[in-house]
Amino acid sequence: MAKRYSGNPAATIILIAADIAALILVLWILFFVFDANRANDLVGWVHDAADWLAGWSKDLFTPDNAKWRAVLNYGLPAAVYLLVAHAVAGRVNRA
Repeated sequence: MAKRYSGNPAATIILIAADIAALILVLWILFFVFDANRANDLVGWVHDAADWLAGWSKDLFTPDNAKWRAVLNYGLPAAVYLLVAHAVAGRVNRA
């Protein structure tokens, strides 16, 4: 794995989990912005997972444009998960 995942195994697990969560959220943003077929099983699964991951930030921002709403309401949790995971992993690596 890359140097990013070196160090304490617990920190590595934290970073990988956050990366996967952020990837799911970003995938949903891309699927929504580019009007992916919601009847597709993969798109449906990503939407359900993204809804669960972003449950705490639902309708935090309510711009009139639906695409901007998706970018803000799903992008914020992705950024928060990455920032928190990197802070926690850094503390775990120092312990």
